[in-house]
Amino acid sequence: MYGSRTTGSPYAPHTDTETVAMLDAVGVDSEEALFDIPEPVQFDGDFGIDARSERATRQLVESILERNDDLVELLGRGHYGYYIPSLVDHLSDRSEFLTSYTQYQPEVSQGFLQALFEYQSMLVELTGLEVANCSMYDAATALGEAATLADRLRSVSGSVVLVPELLAANKRSTLGNYVAGTDLTVETYPMVDGAADLDAIADRLDGDVVMLYAENPTVRGTIEPGLSTLGDLATESDSLFVLGSDPVALSLLERPADVGADVVIGDASVLGLPTAYGMGLGLFATREDYLRQVPGRLVGASEDGDDRRAYTLTLQTREQHIRRERATSNICTNQAWVALRTAIHAAALGPDGLVDLATRDVTRARELAERVDDLPGVTAPVHDRHHVREFVARVDGAASTIAADLEDHGYAVHTLGEDELQLCVAGATDDELDGFVDALSEVVR
Repeated sequence: MYGSRTTGSPYAPHTDTETVAMLDAVGVDSEEALFDIPEPVQFDGDFGIDARSERATRQLVESILERNDDLVELLGRGHYGYYIPSLVDHLSDRSEFLTSYTQYQPEVSQGFLQALFEYQSMLVELTGLEVANCSMYDAATALGEAATLADRLRSVSGSVVLVPELLAANKRSTLGNYVAGTDLTVETYPMVDGAADLDAIADRLDGDVVMLYAENPTVRGTIEPGLSTLGDLATESDSLFVLGSDPVALSLLERPADVGADVVIGDASVLGLPTAYGMGLGLFATREDYLRQVPGRLVGASEDGDDRRAYTLTLQTREQHIRRERATSNICTNQAWVALRTAIHAAALGPDGLVDLATRDVTRARELAERVDDLPGVTAPVHDRHHVREFVARVDGAASTIAADLEDHGYAVHTLGEDELQLCVAGATDDELDGFVDALSEVVR
């Protein structure tokens, strides 16, 4: 018996009398009146699902999944299907990791805390910045958190967040959600041949830009050649310079700290996680000067009572579960298990393996661009730049029609506008790329 009731749960301890009093206080007659749920989707007490045995259920689910198209994905734009070594699954699927919740009790969480500390250390090494948190939801939320960080650190009188005009829609949308509750506004700067227009940015940085954001590689796969100049421009205008990237690209490209980046964000799940169509792993690294303004969780190293190295969540007074509305961020969880998988994958590859993977991304993208450029009716790459993993090709005819025809041949690509396709080599085998070139040669005739 819980309170005055004979049914219910100790996790929902309100008595009937207390519930009636609360409903009366807010002026409604029932709990259902607190929710505006359209009638067609209201639960009427019956799911309408016939009972089945486990075996029958498995057969049904498998038959549904078999209706999915089995496509070779050359999508890019955040969808990267790198091969994941089997040890990533075997280690991360251990029950100690799968059943672990937030590591609030370090005395029983040393293994997971050490793994997260190693994840942070890898990002520190790749970015050259001094501090990395132990993950955010995805790259889009990391960008939003960078904007609100810039707002808290504001050293200019303005409130403009300046981002490239070529930016993934999910990042732009999420950034808009983050700044909606502030006085920040988002503006875009133009791109020239797939890279930042440095002259236009220099003209725009007139003292009211609180944050300048750039990506390397860009959403179209181009390597941004003017990062040092962007860093200098941001420093001269007292703007926070935020750079978007990922662990694979960072292993080969310029270190963000060396080009003046104050914050690095991106999606770390390019390692350790297959294409998830939504779930990601946001990386967030910054300078030690901003340590107490960092959103999300931080794992620190210390010593226990026996002088042994020990790990713990540190500086928790920044966080929502302690500071509530005065916290640095509303984020109150993270992607710890995905970060674990990323750390395992990165450790398995090692420094040389990471560089080899990134180098292959550059050479294979260039080789594929050369092959499709030889096809009649195709120009690749559109941008006269170096590329990582992916590039844009222009086609004669409607891009949507060609993409649909490619899908019939078993290949998925992104369409951009009326006559452009974005092609990505990450995770594709040489045989799959050979097959794609053959398929493209047929559909562009």
